[in-house]
Amino acid sequence: MRVITGTARGRKLLAPAGKAVRPTSAMVKEAIFSMVQFEVEGARVLDLFAGSGQMGIEALSRGARECVFVDSTRESLGALRANLSSSGPWKNAKVVPSGAVEFLRGYSGAAFDIVFMDPPYDSAPLAEKCIRLLAGHMSSTGVVICEVQDGEKLPQEFAPLVLRKAYKYGKTSVLHYRVPGEGEE
Repeated sequence: MRVITGTARGRKLLAPAGKAVRPTSAMVKEAIFSMVQFEVEGARVLDLFAGSGQMGIEALSRGARECVFVDSTRESLGALRANLSSSGPWKNAKVVPSGAVEFLRGYSGAAFDIVFMDPPYDSAPLAEKCIRLLAGHMSSTGVVICEVQDGEKLPQEFAPLVLRKAYKYGKTSVLHYRVPGEGEE
């Protein structure tokens, strides 16, 4: 696992030990960043279910203004901190040791422009709950990219977020939700 491009290009990243975390493949990561390539620079990013933190670190490397990393497991938090240390220094990175739902329920900070979320497979109800909670924390141009196991179904809309496209990569589906722009439905 490596940072694809930007200031930390080529830096190797660690994955947490165990089978609880499944890092996003390089192909899926490249596809995701193609979806948001013109929106990353200067963005406020949330890496929810951060695991190794590779999505948020990639965003920081590409010029994101800041990134909040949220994860609840000790193994993930250890790998995440090590990855931030080896790929940074990132003064604009904040690590929050918390469950995703608890974080979102208690969050009162600035709106997010981009959210990457990769909840555990077979947890569509958890993903749905998080996206519902995220709807109130998004900027007027906000984007949520959610990785789920292929076949897991989520609603088309979490007002104001609307599913724009679903992509399939092997056993992974990537759902692209967006706050509609002016004049869009």
